[in-house]
Amino acid sequence: MEIKQRLKALRQKMLEQGLDAYIILGTDPHMSEYIPDYWKARQWISGFTGSLGNVVVTQESAGLWTDSRYFIQAANQLKDTGIDLHKLRTEGFVDYPEWLLIQLEEGQTVGIDAFNAGIQDVETLAEALNTKSINLKTDKDLVLDLWQDRPQIPNKQAFEQELEYAGQSRTDKIDNIRKEMKKHGATHHLVASLDDIAWIMNIRGCDVDYNPVVISYLLISQTDTVLFTHTNKVSDKLKSSLDNDNIRLAEYGDIASELEKIIEPTCFLLDANRLNYRLYQIIKATHKVVLAENPSVLMKSIKNATEIEGFKKACIKDGVALTKFWYWLENHINEEHSELVLAEVIRGYRAEQEGFMGESFNSIVAYKENAALPHYSATPESYSIVMPKGLLLIDSGGQYKEGTTDITRTMPVGNLTQEEKDDYTLVLRGMINLSRIKFPQGARGCNIDFAARQPLWNAGLDYGHGTGHGVGSFLNVHEGPQSIRQEIKDQAVLPGMVTSNEPGCYTEGRHGIRHENLILCGEDSKTEFGTFLGFITLTMCYFDTSVLNLDLMTQEEIDWLNDYHRRVYMSLSPLLDEEHAVWLLKKTALI
Repeated sequence: MEIKQRLKALRQKMLEQGLDAYIILGTDPHMSEYIPDYWKARQWISGFTGSLGNVVVTQESAGLWTDSRYFIQAANQLKDTGIDLHKLRTEGFVDYPEWLLIQLEEGQTVGIDAFNAGIQDVETLAEALNTKSINLKTDKDLVLDLWQDRPQIPNKQAFEQELEYAGQSRTDKIDNIRKEMKKHGATHHLVASLDDIAWIMNIRGCDVDYNPVVISYLLISQTDTVLFTHTNKVSDKLKSSLDNDNIRLAEYGDIASELEKIIEPTCFLLDANRLNYRLYQIIKATHKVVLAENPSVLMKSIKNATEIEGFKKACIKDGVALTKFWYWLENHINEEHSELVLAEVIRGYRAEQEGFMGESFNSIVAYKENAALPHYSATPESYSIVMPKGLLLIDSGGQYKEGTTDITRTMPVGNLTQEEKDDYTLVLRGMINLSRIKFPQGARGCNIDFAARQPLWNAGLDYGHGTGHGVGSFLNVHEGPQSIRQEIKDQAVLPGMVTSNEPGCYTEGRHGIRHENLILCGEDSKTEFGTFLGFITLTMCYFDTSVLNLDLMTQEEIDWLNDYHRRVYMSLSPLLDEEHAVWLLKKTALI
């Protein structure tokens, strides 16, 4: 009833504003994946808690658009709310701009809050609505007055990411960005994406769950750099450090008015995927605009030597924590703990590691059929008890000063069916295949994605998500511009990039399996045909070999797994007590 009452209030506000439809996108002014509670208007109006989804409301109907990761979750959370589920990228699907063309008549009006909408979102919408002469108003934040108990914008302390972890000074990074600006003929560059700002500035924060970023904007000109944030979150020590690097501070809420004060003709370099439409409107009204990817996106994806060493240290710390966790679980499996309890136990073991700064995302602890939902999330209202039978999938990660981790292990916690053993083996084969692949320099993620899927395809199986995403250096666990997936992307996989490797197999109602390591791209060899690249596995945690169907595996795959387990034991055992080290030796024994 609460959702229905909110929809009723929104529709009344729409009538008062002369709007026939209103759009609430599931993002924030910085186009973030994980967003602070203050900007969770989509969740407030619908009750849907997934990371991807947009809501459209008319006087007669309402809908939520999301993708296959959240179909089951969305169906449950939208039940009896009066909001229909629209399944993206399924046969016959219609996205919300086209749906509005069906619902509305010529001359009617659609509203959206441009501060919480990306440039491409608004321009694509406007182009579609224009085909039917439907008006678009971009200055309508109808939620502002309706959400009475709305949380505050986060204002937690920012802190420095020291050079010993960052490996490059902020002044060097800014100089490199200015060189890229000149190539575009740009005098100014506005950065709104929080992880880009954190990387450029060598600062971190606690404003967003799981992502160590600071709510801010960054304006770089050829002569000046201004960081817009809540200035009371900047300590005297950090302010002095910024002052020494000629970086000025300004209040976060002043960004729009400060942009309006720039009256001389300039050329702005802007990223259409990482800037809200409202600030874009202000800039393009007076200045020339060049739309291109933020230079920092590619720069931060190619880790320097210090960051690479940091990743290795973080993965070893993570491996120690997970070894202790899986040992604990093996000895307490008969106590039948809930998925929620296991997530807390994992976090506790990570928290014991020096330099642990928090989790890198909300842990997925999914038992048996729950794991068939790739992005399952246990809640106090809905969870399972883990018992000594079947498979347990845990996808989790940590934030350390040295780096960010993301690891999935699917482990047997009791007897398995032959289907579970075979699927477990095929997914692991896919992960091993991608780990071993060699490819020519310039290859994209879409060129190598097949390696992880081939064993599954041969068995008539597949999975609906991407195989790999970039990972930040004590930053966002999901980072571009590279990815390993079937969709065609222009960005090549380059040396220095850290990417996840996570094929899966999901059988609804029975089980889900995913194995995931982080892999570092590096140069493998040079031949008369050019430079060839490959991957080094960074993650250090064993796989359970007791349930493998070795008849499905090649000798090369077995050799890779044996070598990997040797490295896991050699890396972790010096940091473990004798009891854990002896146990890990058994888990990593040759097969």
